[in-house]
Amino acid sequence: MKFEPRLYNPPWVNVLIPVAAVIFGLLAGGVLFAFLGVNPLKAYHEVLKGALGSSYGISEIVTKAIPLTLTALGGLICYKMLVWNIGGEGQLCLGAIATVAVVRYFPVDNWVVMFVMMFAAGAAAGGLWCMLAGVLKARWNVNETITTLMLNYIGINLSEYFIYGPWKDPMSMGFPFTPNFPDAARLWVFGNTRIHGGIFIALAIAVVFQIILKRSKWGYEISVIGENPRAARYAGIDISKNILLVTFIGGAVAGLAGMSEMAGLYGRMSRGFSMGYGYTGILVAWLARLSPIYVPLVAFLMGILLVGGDTLQVVMGLPLASLQILQGLILFSVLAAETLSRFKISVVHVEREKAASGGGEEA
Repeated sequence: MKFEPRLYNPPWVNVLIPVAAVIFGLLAGGVLFAFLGVNPLKAYHEVLKGALGSSYGISEIVTKAIPLTLTALGGLICYKMLVWNIGGEGQLCLGAIATVAVVRYFPVDNWVVMFVMMFAAGAAAGGLWCMLAGVLKARWNVNETITTLMLNYIGINLSEYFIYGPWKDPMSMGFPFTPNFPDAARLWVFGNTRIHGGIFIALAIAVVFQIILKRSKWGYEISVIGENPRAARYAGIDISKNILLVTFIGGAVAGLAGMSEMAGLYGRMSRGFSMGYGYTGILVAWLARLSPIYVPLVAFLMGILLVGGDTLQVVMGLPLASLQILQGLILFSVLAAETLSRFKISVVHVEREKAASGGGEEA
């Protein structure tokens, strides 16, 4: 058996494959729940009930979809060029750190000025953090999967250093919090929900990325590099320059996820503020089949799983790790389905091939 590239995929295949992958992942998750002594149908029913059974649940889904959308978009633009940025978690943390630094050291009693400063700082911090891996790859071909993963741990621990150390609020009675943001440094919030203005940032970037990747010359260059780097070099495309660009932009978008969480949701930095959005964003990007316009929708669906997962812990007593395993099963299914959509499996008769090649040589 061997893999052979598919020359053409019907449009319906591109829709069917991710749907089938999710269904397979959920079925595998059902086996996991059964192994844990829980009825799979009841477990999934509780997930839907907890997430979609109330207006509060729906608002929480949207709240979680905002950072998921941004981290997924930050990874997506890199994946389109086959640059494997899995450092969204660390880039989110750096964006959060930069946002808190702006509020702490450069406070201005003007919402517009503060928003611009926080936006620029969060994007620059996340972008430069990711571009470290981009420089190593472009200059010395260092594996970016390893470097972005290692930078995650540095970013996460750096945020905890500031939370427990120099930025800790002296009025927090020992709890790991930074001081609250002033009103001028907060994004607007919708009514009594926790949905904040970061939703407009996420949706706007999704639209911009869709236009860039589908309509612009640079988007075409990204696609060419991702599909065939040798052809891109032959066409005169500067691959090193594009690696630096996509890593900076991808990291900047993930950094904006940290900014929006600080200024929109929490209003301060506390331990565990990310909840693994950078890692889950990888799954969102691939479920959306690297199409920016579908990322917000997939992020909303993933938000259902995250919010419903809280219900599983409370109502059915399942550990948080079971939800994370379920996410891993879905990601594994999606990646396997993606491979099968690009390649087909052919059965090869080895003896016939040898005979054919031998006959050719004799001739």
